[in-house]
Amino acid sequence: MTAPVLVDARGHRCPVPSLRLRKAMAGQAPGVRLILLATDPMARIDVPYLMGDLGGTVCEIEELDGILRITVEIGAVPRG
Repeated sequence: MTAPVLVDARGHRCPVPSLRLRKAMAGQAPGVRLILLATDPMARIDVPYLMGDLGGTVCEIEELDGILRITVEIGAVPRG
């Protein structure tokens, strides 16, 4: 298994974290994992909606010292 793709959106407000994650997902194969780092608490809400739209999965959401670390996996049938 390859290392997850890291998407750093710390210091940016909604919708930038989700947009950066979506851009990083483009062209990736199903099953690839990405880790989004974000400081905007709205990412906790926005990313699950994005994954629902794109057919992906939120694997884990962690928060440490105000930094969200959201791990997602691209779905078997990429959309959008």
